[in-house]
Amino acid sequence: MGARKAIMATVVLVMLGYLIMWIIMPTNLYRYNWTPKIKAKMTSTYFGTQAQSILIYTFPMILVAVLGSVYLHLGKQPHGEYGVIRNAKKSSKMAIWRRPVIVKGPLGIVTGIELSFLIMFVALLAWSLSTFLHVGYGRLAPDVGEKRWLAKWEATVFRLGLTGNICLALLFYPVTRGSTILQMFGLTSEASIKYHMWLGNTLMAFFTCHGLGYLLFWAVSGQISEALKWEKVGVSNVAGEIALLSGLILWIATFPRIRRKMFEVFFYTHHLYIIFMLFFFLHVGISYAFYMLPGIYLFIIDRYLRFLQSRQRVRLLSARVLSCQAIELNFAKNPSLSYNPTSNIFINIPAVSKLQWHPFTITSSSNLESDRLSVMIKVGGNWSRKLYDVVSSSSVDRLEVSVEGPYGPASNHFLRYETLVMVCGGSGITPFISIIRDLLYASSTLKSQMPKVLLISSFKNSSELSILNLLLPLSSTSYDISRLDLQIKAYVTKQKHESLDHLTQPQCTWFKPHVSDAPISPSVGQNGHLWLGAIIASSFISFLIFMGILTRYVIYPIDHNTNKIFSTAERTILYLLILCICIAITSSFAVVWNKKSNGTETKQIVNLEGVTPQATPGSQYYNADRELESLPLQSVFESTEVHYGERPNLKRLLFDLKESNVGVLACGPKGLRHEVAAICGSGLADNLHFESISFTW
Repeated sequence: MGARKAIMATVVLVMLGYLIMWIIMPTNLYRYNWTPKIKAKMTSTYFGTQAQSILIYTFPMILVAVLGSVYLHLGKQPHGEYGVIRNAKKSSKMAIWRRPVIVKGPLGIVTGIELSFLIMFVALLAWSLSTFLHVGYGRLAPDVGEKRWLAKWEATVFRLGLTGNICLALLFYPVTRGSTILQMFGLTSEASIKYHMWLGNTLMAFFTCHGLGYLLFWAVSGQISEALKWEKVGVSNVAGEIALLSGLILWIATFPRIRRKMFEVFFYTHHLYIIFMLFFFLHVGISYAFYMLPGIYLFIIDRYLRFLQSRQRVRLLSARVLSCQAIELNFAKNPSLSYNPTSNIFINIPAVSKLQWHPFTITSSSNLESDRLSVMIKVGGNWSRKLYDVVSSSSVDRLEVSVEGPYGPASNHFLRYETLVMVCGGSGITPFISIIRDLLYASSTLKSQMPKVLLISSFKNSSELSILNLLLPLSSTSYDISRLDLQIKAYVTKQKHESLDHLTQPQCTWFKPHVSDAPISPSVGQNGHLWLGAIIASSFISFLIFMGILTRYVIYPIDHNTNKIFSTAERTILYLLILCICIAITSSFAVVWNKKSNGTETKQIVNLEGVTPQATPGSQYYNADRELESLPLQSVFESTEVHYGERPNLKRLLFDLKESNVGVLACGPKGLRHEVAAICGSGLADNLHFESISFTW
């Protein structure tokens, strides 16, 4: 515990220093006093003029990522243990900061702590832009005369680009799925997507004004030929225009109407970020790119590790097809792979689409099902419709599947509450299935008191009640859910009378094993955080070594740090190539090493040929021929209270809870999440602690 506190203190100090450097960057003190002195002392034959930006802006965040790996490894709980219970009461100190303060609007649900950081970030942007402009206007030549407004115009659009670089420096951290920095502060990439969206919109607003402003400036001043220049040394205008054009196409495709109704368009155009970043680096040059490099560096490592993991086909064991046009896929899992509830996994099925990857919430518990991993997929688009048709077809005996993940929270914090309320709509129940399964395991292994669980679920029609079958896994083992104080309130909103649609027995399909398939395994072994830290550190050190050799023996003999002979584009491409090679070599070595060391375990593919499909919990209960050992499963349905033709009165249900520490989780349609957030953030009940689980991009 002492080591983790020391690491966290070091991380906070390093990040504060990093932030301070961004704050003072626009000032005269930094640009015209500190920078010349630092460059004079640090410019060398090995790292050239970029030594300053590497030390001040790149190295600190790489160090934070490595320290975060050690921090997470030291805090890792042994499989099946729940150390979070010991800190249950301490969470109330931050409750007021986690309370929703903004519910509706373009930002969605924003908590107090998120709003505080958002205000500070906006203040940083405002400070940077105003200081950049003040300094820039002050250094205009006094003899510009009538053209002074044009000089100010150019100074303004130039500094809009400089301010946008702050957003770019942070843009890739929220979408680095295996980020140790996010996990260290209790965040997940899925929950941080909204930060990426905020940063991306702000970034493109600044860069669009920057690019279009320059085009108008050149047109008005009669210098339109500048738009076609690619300077050998310095800023390349053509590269900047290509970067801006690709960014604009990507930005337009992210608008909610396009993203939700034409997901394929959004998905494919989002890969233009590769063109955007490459030509941005060519536009500004590698020396300046080091200011924004850490985020994209960590993202590239994460992306390459995901690529390596996705090359392996995984073992799909079975599927349960529900009457509500939803399916549960069950995969073989390496017992060493551990994850927490609400984690998600990305799935690619070539038989449906060779290119598309879709995220799904894991419904299984790595504690309850050590060798299985399950996801639920409900028909909601072309991809899921085609998958449903393929799986429900009796002619399919095997599906090739690749996965990336799982990704999720670093700890299980749900046991800290006295009562846990889960409010969901439709397929929003999926993360709560994993929580209930995990609590079921905890109730049978822990002696401490378990929280009461209230599941409030809304469905459009009664057939969707069949999803409740998934509360217990498909297994030959009988699970006694009566040990868990579980109450289920199900609301069927579009049917006023009881129906038996949900009693239809789910179709269970068992797939044949294939020698090339393997259980889902962690890409870098059981000690994944340590290995990730080693990859980050070793690849960065290797990059510095090879960059130093290239600079000293190839570049320096040509231009002697003048940056006037060796072209900016050549330097940028060479450095980026070295960076990618170092990442590829170190990451590949780590994955191959772990694959060999765990070879025996990963080759244990469960052969389920000949196994008779077992009825699901629901069908067992309604089957008159059920065996006596399945009787404990009756408690699932005895705990369910179904209401037809009405919606849940969430205010009454939540305000009636009198326990002092109530966790309220909401997942599903935006309106439902906003309603729950408004109730918890109203301040009328201090015992309600809200948490939104959103997987809608």
